[in-house]
This record gives sequence, C-alpha cells and structure tokens, in this order.
Amino acid sequence: MEKRNQAAKLIIGAIVAILALLFIGGIVFAKPMMYHLKNRDQIGPLTRDDIVYQEVEAPAASSEDGTVNAADWKNVGGMFKEIAVTMGDNDKNTYIVDYLEQDPYLVNIYEGFGFAKEYGSARGHEYTLEDVAKTQRPHANANCLTCKTPNFAKLVNDQGVGVYTMSFDEVMANMEESVSCYSCHGNSAGNRGEIEITHSYVLKALGSEASAIDPATLSCGQCHIEYYFTPDDKETMMPYHSVEGMTPEAILAYYDSMVLPDGTTGFADWTQESTGARLLKAQHPEMETYLTGKHAQLLNCADCHMPIEQSEDGTIYHSHTLVSPLADETLLSTCVQCHGDTDMVEFVHRLQERVTDRETATGNRLSAFNDALTEAVAAGKMSEEDLNAVRKLYRDAQWYFDFCYVENAEGAHNSDLAFRCLDTSDALIEQGMALLGN
Repeated sequence: MEKRNQAAKLIIGAIVAILALLFIGGIVFAKPMMYHLKNRDQIGPLTRDDIVYQEVEAPAASSEDGTVNAADWKNVGGMFKEIAVTMGDNDKNTYIVDYLEQDPYLVNIYEGFGFAKEYGSARGHEYTLEDVAKTQRPHANANCLTCKTPNFAKLVNDQGVGVYTMSFDEVMANMEESVSCYSCHGNSAGNRGEIEITHSYVLKALGSEASAIDPATLSCGQCHIEYYFTPDDKETMMPYHSVEGMTPEAILAYYDSMVLPDGTTGFADWTQESTGARLLKAQHPEMETYLTGKHAQLLNCADCHMPIEQSEDGTIYHSHTLVSPLADETLLSTCVQCHGDTDMVEFVHRLQERVTDRETATGNRLSAFNDALTEAVAAGKMSEEDLNAVRKLYRDAQWYFDFCYVENAEGAHNSDLAFRCLDTSDALIEQGMALLGN
C-alpha cells in the first residue's frame, strides 16, 4: 500500500485532472448532481447552474509566442483572479514517490528503457517543466514537452507536426510556463466557461467522436492518456478513435496491427536486449480507465477534483487547485448521493490496498517470467519460433500489468478494469512459464 497509496491520497487529483475547467456541463446525468461550497456557509444545495461565468475581453498576451498565460488572466480580476490564484497553489503539491526504489522489480521489467533509470510520481502542474528538464530519462526530441507546457502546444498549432522532431534543448529554452490556462482554454475560451482542446492530436485521433466525451473530461484527457510517438514524424498520438477503442484489449490490438515504415507489423516502444521481446510502455491511461467505468456516466474530472468555492464578493467558481476527493470534505459530499453513508475514505483506501497488493504480486511474477525468458534466450536451446511465442506472451503480460500499474488512481476510477488487467497478466505469465518448462 505504501507504494502509491499515499500519493493517491494526496495528489491523485493533480495527476488525474488537468486544470482549466470553468466549463461544467456536457453530459446527460442520470440524476442532477448536488454540490457544497468550500470555505463558505452554504444556503441550500448547489448545482452546476449556480455558477455564473463571467465574460470579459481577453487580456493581451505577455508571452513572446502569443500565449495568454495565468498572470495575464490574473490581472483581469474577478473570477479569473480567483482561478489564477488557486491554480498557483498547485505548487504545494510536492510529494514524490520513487517507484523504482519502492518496487525494485520494475527495473527488471523496464530493462533497456528510460523508466528503468528513473520513475517517480508526478508533482503538481506547477513543476512540469522543471521535472521534464531534470529527468534522467533521455529526451532527444521536443515531443517530450507535449503535455508539459502550453507553449509547446501553441508551437505545434502554429508550425505543425515538424515541431515534434526538433531538438528538446532548443525548444525547451523557449518554453515559458508550465501547464496553464491555454492548455485547456486556449487564449480566450476561459470566457463563459468554454473549453478549447488545444492538443491537435486529440481531434486527429478522435475526429467527430470527440463530441461524445464531456469537454471537462477531454480537456484533462488531452494529457492523462495512453499515447505513443508515431514512427514517421514522432508526433504524439492516441491509439484509438473512439471510447469503445480505449480498452487495454483494443489498444493492444491497435499496436499489434500497426504497419511500420519498414513494412513489418507491430508497434513497440523498445526491444529488450535480454529477452528479445518487443515491448510496450503504457503511459498513464487515466481517461481511458475512467471513461470505460461507471463514474463517467455521472461525473467529469472537475466534479471530483476541483471543489466549488465562493469568493468574498459572492462569486461562485471552481477552484483550480487540484485535489483528491478523499482529502476534501466538499468533494466527498458529492459521493454521498450514490454511496450513502459509506465511509468513502476507508472504502477507497481498502480498494487501493487490494489493487496495490495485487500489482506487487503480479509485478514480481512478471519479473520472474523475465528472468526465465532471459535464461532461455541465453541457453540457446529453444527455436526462434518457440522463443517468439513466449516473447509475445511476455509482451502481452507486461502490457496488461503496466496498464494497471501506471494508472494513478490505484483502482479508484475503475476497479473492475484494474483487477481484470491483473488477472489477464497473471494468466499470460502462467502460459509463458509453462512453455519455458517452469
């Protein structure tokens, strides 16, 4: 439990939500959701309709690239000042877990890939640029900046996909702000609570299907997703074209069927030298996990991670300080409508403990599978055809394990999917070990 449960308690909101959610509507609810105000006495229950969005003239951009940043909006005053202030408070989220130290089996599983060198939990959005600059994981191309700064999104929107293959250091030198207003609102869409999906690959991947997703969730999902870099131009891309394609099974099939530039089939993030397996590294599929679960029918990201507050002048707005609902009584009040008098903190923590315990057990089995396959390759007694059959089982087992492990809610978003992934991984490990005679 100590692995990421503490991180999940303290920063799940900062990992799961991307700021920018003045917009609250978008999906049809089975029943109207009622909310409470944070830090102010409430007079009667609130609904989303109680938020009155201001409309003002967008401020002039102070950034060199023309991006209207948080400081610009803060000077507008009113609701926008409150939002900019609360957004800046994300710098208080400094909790970090070193996953490689806590779960040493990961070094074996990720051998030959950057995550075997460094893998820690993300801090608040205020630190995205700082952390990507300091990471020990290599970043030869600028595509590593995709979700770290609105300035990169603006650069892609202005100049096209050629930006992805530019030098990381060259582009990094011109980045001005970590995740901020433009990321989800563009330069002027903060008015009237509107959202603008600024990452071009989202609409390229989803097309008209994007309209089926609540904008307040899709704006977070621009970055909190599974993604890959295209073999041709290293563009950030999503491996599906609809919500139905967001399951780990469908995404694996997508990667397996990809035709590569050399004419071969099957995408891989890297080929592991010790096993010869062509492996996939799942990223952080929060949106996919959430949208294929029960909560998406009732809630969007803001409902659970951005409490409604009221300023001294009576303005009601969404705080942009991203938090875990388990750590916020205002947000927990929403859970009561479906879960009744359940102690939600205890309920979710127990669920996360079960998921974490299963991850540890499956991860250690996967590491043992890696060792056994490595030994078989070194021994040279199995045919290449037989080894490839085992390698495919290892690739798939690693994928299902990773899809669960790297999703930062530890089962809270979709516990059924978490356990299904681990069950599938365990079954594949068993098949592979049997072929190896273990």
